Parts: sequence; structure tokens; C-alpha cells
Amino acid sequence: MPIKETVSVAPSSAYRLMHPMRTVLVSCVGADNKPNIITLAWAMPVSMNPPLVALSIAPSRYSHKLIEETKEFVVNIPTIDMVNAVFFCGSTSGKIRDKFKDVGLTPMPARKVKAPIIGECVAHLECRLYSQFPVGDHTLFVGEVLEAYANRGALAGDVYDIGKTKLVFHVGGDSFATLESKILRPKI
Repeated sequence: MPIKETVSVAPSSAYRLMHPMRTVLVSCVGADNKPNIITLAWAMPVSMNPPLVALSIAPSRYSHKLIEETKEFVVNIPTIDMVNAVFFCGSTSGKIRDKFKDVGLTPMPARKVKAPIIGECVAHLECRLYSQFPVGDHTLFVGEVLEAYANRGALAGDVYDIGKTKLVFHVGGDSFATLESKILRPKI
């Protein structure tokens, strides 16, 4: 395919060229046991053995402090019907608001960590902090997955049934999307 006319993107906005990104709700709790939720599109698996996931969080965010205090968190996978809660949890500080109460989400006991899972989400990865380090204006928190589970019916084999489970993807700014139900399998 020939190269077409291009437009410049400021290096500080280059991350937008990697969107849409799957969006997650990370639940955490501080030393005071008050639970919080942060919305993140900057979350990804980084190792299969041991199973590790990475979160990029700005030090100014309240959840940054909570994860540093308790050294654990839960990555919860929301669906598109939760988009209003997803947006609220990413644009409001848990330092001054109870996000669970404000958006009507249900904190439920996790199996292995103190941080709660979010009952309305379709999957959960319970993590213990494995390492953390500064990366520019954010901190990369790497968590070891201690326990992972999904709602019955959310998976088709070992992948999401995207016809039933409409995952949330951050497009940019205040915009979100989900995947269409069609699965493509390349033929070589």
C-alpha cells in the first residue's frame, strides 16, 4: 500500500495514535480500608510466567497512593453498559468521593487480596505489587496476578465472547467504543 499524505502529531500526543485501548476499572484500598476505583486505558499484560500486568498511573492520582500503601489492586473488566460509571471513575477523585456509592457499583470481597472486586464487571485479576518504577510523568505498577476469573458465559473457550461481552475501549477524550461481534481469522 503506498504511503498517503500524512499529518503531524505532537510527540506529547503520540499515545493517542495507539488508541482505542481496552479500558479497565482498577479497584484498590488504602491503609484506612476505604476502597477506590480508577479508570485506566494504560493497562496491559507484560509476562505470562509469572503472570504480570502493568498499570501506568500518574503520582497525583489518589489510587497511586493507595496502591503504594497496600501493595495490591484488582483489575476489573467493565462492559459498555457501564460506560457512564467508567467515565465518572476516571474523572472524579476518590479522595473526596465514594465512587462505589456515587455510581452504584458493588464492592465485593476478593479471593486473595484486600482490595474489593467490582461486582458488575465481567472479569477480575487480583494482583499483588511485583515492582514499580517511575516512567516519565507516571509510575508503572507491575502486579503479579494471584487469582483471575470471569463470569460464566463471558468467555468462548479462552477468549471473550464479544457477541455477548461488549468490552469498553477508550477512543480518546470523553469518547468510548466497543468491538463489533465479527471475529476475523486470517488465512495464510
